Amino acid sequence: MGLAVLIGVFVLGLVIGVPVAVTLGLASAAYLLLEGIPLVSVPQKMYAGMDVFVLLCIPGFILAGNLMNSGGITERIIRFASALVGWLRGGLGLTNVAGSMLFGGISGTAVADAASIGGMMIPGMKKAGYPADFSAAVTAASSTVGPIIPPSVPMIIVGALSGISVGKMFLAGAIPGILMGLAMMVTCYIIALRRNFPRQPWAGFGELGRAFLGAFWAIAMTGLIIGGLLSGLATPTETAIVASVYALVVGLFIYRELPLAQVPKIFIDSAVSSAAILVLVGFANVFGWILVSERIPQAIADAVLSVTDNKYLVILLINLLLLFVGMFMETIAALIILFVPLLTLAQGVGIDPLHFATFAVLNLMIGLTTPPVGVCLFICANIARLPLTPVVVAIAPFLLTNFLVLLLVSYVPPIATWLPTTLLP
Repeated sequence: MGLAVLIGVFVLGLVIGVPVAVTLGLASAAYLLLEGIPLVSVPQKMYAGMDVFVLLCIPGFILAGNLMNSGGITERIIRFASALVGWLRGGLGLTNVAGSMLFGGISGTAVADAASIGGMMIPGMKKAGYPADFSAAVTAASSTVGPIIPPSVPMIIVGALSGISVGKMFLAGAIPGILMGLAMMVTCYIIALRRNFPRQPWAGFGELGRAFLGAFWAIAMTGLIIGGLLSGLATPTETAIVASVYALVVGLFIYRELPLAQVPKIFIDSAVSSAAILVLVGFANVFGWILVSERIPQAIADAVLSVTDNKYLVILLINLLLLFVGMFMETIAALIILFVPLLTLAQGVGIDPLHFATFAVLNLMIGLTTPPVGVCLFICANIARLPLTPVVVAIAPFLLTNFLVLLLVSYVPPIATWLPTTLLP
């Protein structure tokens, strides 16, 4: 009965639009009251879920991304991406994807990417003659590259849950993220050729060089983060703090576009964003603890293994489950609730934990652009001033492309495991 109430309240909350963190808390509280378990367990389990050192990366990377974004980074990245690929057919669409790939190495979150890149590119693409639905769709689709290319907030969560090195998780996402971005650029180019989208004139190598120099300090942040991890000179948490200091110095003294008076507000906004994520982590940990006490993870593993113990079929079933869950549930909550039981299942059929973690995150990132709860879809549709339906139709080719990359990463493990095992053995 308690389990039925837990699931019932959780599903009802999602259906009526209650925030995921609140839904998890209400469902957990209803279960504990029904089972006669003291509610003091809630803050205890919440704190246990949040009291993980590696989670300190999250406020650090969020702060670094906000500082760089407020300091003129978005414009410089888009200028460089435009000089690089804008002269091709559908150049602004290609610039959109390339900009997201570069910006993803700084923000670490898809929502930040969709809001920042979308706020500039969607109106610009519409003004240049691109359809509004296509402009919103390509922005939403490309924003999911951000949390795959390091740094990545979901990868940090996975590292905290599984004990896998966050540095290895970051590197595991690099090649899949690049593949995902390139595949979307090819899709964008094909659509542009078929629909005769405009292109910009070639600006010359001089403009390309100037644009690169302008964006150099922004792009170098990714090198700073990866270099710190690979060299062993800094932990992921220390790297996040160094990145924040770097972003502050670049914004104030190099780009000189970050007003000193705005810095306190950026710190407050970053703290609020970080708190929202950590509260979600806390409530999801309570929910996950209840599921473990009810032996749900073991039941899931037993149910799947009773159908098949074929490694490739299990990968397919896990992908289908995560794609379905990603359509309805926020990424971090889904990871905290489902990652550990599915990792147990994956290891039971011989799937490498690092490989599994990579395609699990990739699954849930795709969920950010699938209705009915695709957050990035809503953001981009709102910027484009469109209802959701035409954006969903326009994003279909990009979703198909992302599914193909997902299958490739799922069934060719070295795409995810080669780089981290080579550089961080």
